[in-house]
Amino acid sequence: MKKTYLLLAAISVILMMPVLSSCAGRNSTLKVISYNIRMGAADDGDNSWELRKEASTAMIEEQQPDIFGLQEAYDYQVKYLEETCPQYAAIGVGRDDGVSLGEHMEIYYLKDKYNLKEWGTYWLSPTPDSVSFGWDAACRRTATWCLLESKDGKRHFYYVNTHLDHVGVEARINGLALIVSRIADMNKEGWPMVLTGDFNVQQDDPCLLALDGKMLSARATAKKTDDKGSYNGWGKTSQAIDYIFYSGFSKAVSFETLDRQYAGKPFISDHYPVVAVLKF
Repeated sequence: MKKTYLLLAAISVILMMPVLSSCAGRNSTLKVISYNIRMGAADDGDNSWELRKEASTAMIEEQQPDIFGLQEAYDYQVKYLEETCPQYAAIGVGRDDGVSLGEHMEIYYLKDKYNLKEWGTYWLSPTPDSVSFGWDAACRRTATWCLLESKDGKRHFYYVNTHLDHVGVEARINGLALIVSRIADMNKEGWPMVLTGDFNVQQDDPCLLALDGKMLSARATAKKTDDKGSYNGWGKTSQAIDYIFYSGFSKAVSFETLDRQYAGKPFISDHYPVVAVLKF
């Protein structure tokens, strides 16, 4: 009887090994998406939000990221994803009033995997703690940030999501410098850090020098990656201007530009989402 019990116990352990390995792997990595969803108020004809919104849900459901950041999201787009992807909690404010008006730099995270410890939004301007324009920017620009803790309390990481100005060169340079400064001030513990966003510049732009020696590009450092353009302009262009930067992780496992169709729509947005898997 004792030998039979031990044999059954050994078989149970062997059968559980793939599951335990899978869980361990999932807990040791972070899957991140940066996604410019294209503002719903735009007159995009056949690519209007109401005609393509199901594609955003389909992409999230397929990818199942741990966390993702949206750019250009209006409040009704934020709410739509909250309703159709209820496994995620959302944080963010509208850039034009600090509550709901205008575009949100929204962050979504898996509710059953992480606890929200802190979060906030600031404006990319000389007066970052109030609703404001920055330097030569054409629009108000913001960064939303959060500190998350795994449910078991063993891991913490910061996440920052932003959208740099599409016109103001000075606004991009100073805005990113402000983000880098705020990151240094907030992360005294040296925990892993993720920065995502539409930076409106390609990889050789001088404004990205602010990140040299401080954060790494997942696109540039991942073992498995691509060099596809993330801004598609509804099929009219191809520019790699959406980014996932990181620090405090051991490596970037993969980076991908999600340029395939979702929900049968030609384009999910005028930007393709970008996704990275980071290893703690």
